[in-house]
Amino acid sequence: MKKLLFFLFLLPFIGFSQDDLLDELESEVQDDNYVTATFKGLKIVNFESTKLVSKRNLFFVVSHRFGSVENGIDDFFGLDQAVTQLKFIYGITNGLNIGIARSSFQKTYGGHIKYRITRQKKGGFPFTIVGYNLLTINTGLEREQLPKLKFNNRLSYVSQVLIASKIGKNLSLEFAPSYLHENFVRFDDQDNSQFIMGMGGRYKLTKRFSINLDYGVHFNRSGSSTFKNPLSIGFDIETGGHVFQVHFTNAQPMFENGFLGQASGDWGDGNFFFGFNLSRVFDL
Repeated sequence: MKKLLFFLFLLPFIGFSQDDLLDELESEVQDDNYVTATFKGLKIVNFESTKLVSKRNLFFVVSHRFGSVENGIDDFFGLDQAVTQLKFIYGITNGLNIGIARSSFQKTYGGHIKYRITRQKKGGFPFTIVGYNLLTINTGLEREQLPKLKFNNRLSYVSQVLIASKIGKNLSLEFAPSYLHENFVRFDDQDNSQFIMGMGGRYKLTKRFSINLDYGVHFNRSGSSTFKNPLSIGFDIETGGHVFQVHFTNAQPMFENGFLGQASGDWGDGNFFFGFNLSRVFDL
């Protein structure tokens, strides 16, 4: 396991000489005076960005979250409690993506669709707007513990509107009004339908390095809930054929229904998680 993690960590820096992803990032078609490269990664940190996969490109994304660092050396700063998500995203058109994924957190499977509604234009409309819809299936729920469990209880749905603007050369901001519906909730007074306002941004420090931040405000969380609002900070590093994202977050889940509704860490107590997202693109 340690060898696998070590290999994944080094993967952005060795073993691939082609620059197809970086070329795709730098050579986005700029037609009709559209603003490009608002975000370089498909995610800001946890929240989706307005970037889409190009037509006939297939992205393979490995996302990893170690356990909380608060226990220190006892579990090697979270290494023993790590979770992983594997995701494939395909560009049907330049403005329409579909994706499937599996996360070891609660053994969850998911499928999503992401689509551009409109684009920011220089001297024109000031925002890029993208829609995002996700369906997840939690296969980790145990019938032995929940005798009345039905398949429908495993399902969760997320709908988001991603509204972003590139402000100047280095700064991009995004708002993400989000709707989460969970058929199974963990607290009796928690509404199945939940509303969250996400927000985030990217500040470009160098040509290939940026600092990113995102946060979600949950409006109708149960009063008895132990979960927190998700807060994450990270860095985009463009290296060779990859965008490598490293970050710290108080939410270990990687699917939207997980980090929007089940962020368990508390930054004030040193209870947060280190992780990374690694993307690889294939031109089909």
